[in-house]
Amino acid sequence: MDFTFTPDEERFREDLKAFLAGQLPEDWDFRDFVGEVDKEERAELARFVNRGLAERRWLALPWKEEHGGLGAGPLQQALFNEESTYARMPGGGGQGVAWVGPAIQQFGSQDQQKLWLPRIAQGEDTWCTLYTEPGAGSDLASIQTRAERQGDEYVINGTKIFAAGAQDANMGWLAARTDPSAPKHRGISTFVLPMDAPGVTVRPLDDMAGSGNLNEVSLENVRIPVRNLVGAENRGWYQVAETLDLERSGIGPMAAGKRNLERLVAAARDEGSLISRNPTARYELADRWIEMQVGYNVAYRVPLLQQDGITPNHEASVSKLYGSELTQRIAGTGMHLLGAAGQLDAGSPYAKMGGAFSRLYLQATAATVSAGTSEVQRNLIAQKGLGLPRG
Repeated sequence: MDFTFTPDEERFREDLKAFLAGQLPEDWDFRDFVGEVDKEERAELARFVNRGLAERRWLALPWKEEHGGLGAGPLQQALFNEESTYARMPGGGGQGVAWVGPAIQQFGSQDQQKLWLPRIAQGEDTWCTLYTEPGAGSDLASIQTRAERQGDEYVINGTKIFAAGAQDANMGWLAARTDPSAPKHRGISTFVLPMDAPGVTVRPLDDMAGSGNLNEVSLENVRIPVRNLVGAENRGWYQVAETLDLERSGIGPMAAGKRNLERLVAAARDEGSLISRNPTARYELADRWIEMQVGYNVAYRVPLLQQDGITPNHEASVSKLYGSELTQRIAGTGMHLLGAAGQLDAGSPYAKMGGAFSRLYLQATAATVSAGTSEVQRNLIAQKGLGLPRG
């Protein structure tokens, strides 16, 4: 597999870097990294960046032109994800572009595509994903939220949990059970859910990292029209599985890891006592850097396969697993290098690097759980990649 980029791809990378340099404040990366950016400032900048991306048709880069994109290949989208993550770009297409839009393109009707895809491509809608439930996390086929058809409507009842970004979303991508008598993988359907529909209640969930981005979503007699069903009824599990593969195939953890390692190396150079107190941290940094470079090849294998017309499956799980666990190892190396002061949060005069690695360490604990646990990824790799039987 050839991991080099064509001249056109390299030109796109440079154009994107120039765009980001023109859109983001000069000190944005540092201020965002150390937590000096408040929610309102981030939201306003995200809107500004999204307008610029939409004008260039970069917000939904790989989509067809009639859907608001440029018909770019998977590799160009991966380049976009890499550079935007490295720059800590606020905004972007988010969940709408990453897997909701592709699912609607693949399974939705022409009317559904005309209705929702242009709005995603223009940044007019913000989406959240409503899969996980209190009793169904890694085993999504066990979801119990019901969608019962009554005439021209579905009536939905249930509870979703850990819905990232639901507090700001106006649209939801919902998986619900439409046939409780069918085997659990065969009675699920997928729907578009307006988040302002009567009966939808969003409650914030506290997490130890203080991100304020997770929510519980209660659905009580929520009515949506039948036309909001995407794809065939009771075939939603297979659609969910395909969109999860899209979620797991990103380059983002490697780009974020590279930026964080660069910061740690710079800190070690600026403050020599960090290495003198922890001599083995030098070798940890070298190990993490090598692992990060390997991770780039692991992640880029996914879009390269897609570009060759091959649908990645276990390869996406390998990328997700590797990126999640690398994120945790980088956070651990940061805490080892910075010592006890690295555990202090922003606001303490003794905090190292503005307390940023304290937050990163807490956030990284969820990396091997969210979007599919490491245990689930290993099972998928064993079964679909190595052909091993179910345990």
